[in-house]
Amino acid sequence: MRIAKSTLVQPGENAWYGTLAVALSVFIFAYSARFGQISVLMFYALWLPLVLVDYRHVIGNYTRFSWILAFGLFACLSFTWSAAPSVSLRAGIQYMTTIICALIASRIIDSRTLTSGVSLGVGLVLLYSLTFGHYHYDPLDGSYSFVGAFSSKNQLGFFASLGLYFVFASFFVLRTSLMWRCVAVPLGGLSAYCLLASSSATSILATAATIMITAAVGVVLKFSPRNRRSFFIVGLVIAVAVAIVAINAGAVNLILGAFGKDTTLTGRTYLWDQGLRAAQESPLIGVGYQAYWVQGFSEAERLWDEFYIAARSGFHFHNTYIEVLVELGYVGLILLSLVMMRVLLGSLRRLLTESYTPQAHLMFGIAILLLIRSFFEIDFMTPYTIGAFLLYYSAGILAIPQRSASRVMEPPQQPAMRASPG
Repeated sequence: MRIAKSTLVQPGENAWYGTLAVALSVFIFAYSARFGQISVLMFYALWLPLVLVDYRHVIGNYTRFSWILAFGLFACLSFTWSAAPSVSLRAGIQYMTTIICALIASRIIDSRTLTSGVSLGVGLVLLYSLTFGHYHYDPLDGSYSFVGAFSSKNQLGFFASLGLYFVFASFFVLRTSLMWRCVAVPLGGLSAYCLLASSSATSILATAATIMITAAVGVVLKFSPRNRRSFFIVGLVIAVAVAIVAINAGAVNLILGAFGKDTTLTGRTYLWDQGLRAAQESPLIGVGYQAYWVQGFSEAERLWDEFYIAARSGFHFHNTYIEVLVELGYVGLILLSLVMMRVLLGSLRRLLTESYTPQAHLMFGIAILLLIRSFFEIDFMTPYTIGAFLLYYSAGILAIPQRSASRVMEPPQQPAMRASPG
């Protein structure tokens, strides 16, 4: 029995396979540490063999991806000066292959398929966490919080945030069918419940801000491209003014108090200070990718002990830019920031200049969510993570010529289960 290539690699015609591949990838990103190497091999099996199906279509012109691949290549090369060479080499290769899989997805998965896949995948992740999850005691603030099947409430909150955002996008960003919306509603309810249950201030605030910004941009998109820039600038000025007034009125302390936080953000400010001090040891190129949090290294052991991390693993500086600065120095910081800002500003440019922009609208919301969280978490600088996959998927979309991108956004009608035009 021959399977048509289009059912695997043609955007709009591969809805069933694409949704399944994305959903399983999301589940693997959540629990690869729990299920081990077999889950990682399954992730590779979902994406890499597609190169053999249609090499030219799946790979495309990779010279366009040079700015996307630069950080991953630098992470791989860091083993040559790393304090833990074997750790850096292995992690760098894993991160690079994650980028490659995300770029493959950007060539063959359209926005509606991505939305249905992520929504269903997050649903599976949250159901698994509700079934096998547990509560965790935080010795720093003396509180208990539901962490699901994760080791941190912030990870549970992140997946719940993504679920809520993509369900929101199904109604207010993309044109989706009635059947898909009926599926999306309970997924949104599940995501909202898990988000609140996690008590993750970072996730709750980032989700609320992302949805509000995405909705506000949706209002701007009602106008013609000629007028959008003016309305966007006016809206941005008003937003900045309101933010300044709110900060001066003590809104930050009010928000922190509502979540039971103090001005140290549960020890984060101390961690940031320690990270900046560590970065001074090798400010240009860092100590090597993932070469700081290594068992047996004195500074890592000290911080694990101070923050009651008995497992002596899975810890970080709770700030993407400080983490990159420590591991890969200013060079790594510039390369990763370049990807983040090009995704954000590139999506915004398309929003303000193109007439039909649901794809850019969706990607812009993802970039906003990742950007907000990047000051408190490290969602997209480690391999096999949903944050890295979404960031590089978005970057890959920007690297596709705009005519091709618009064709991706206008696929033929597909089965109703997919988030297809309604």
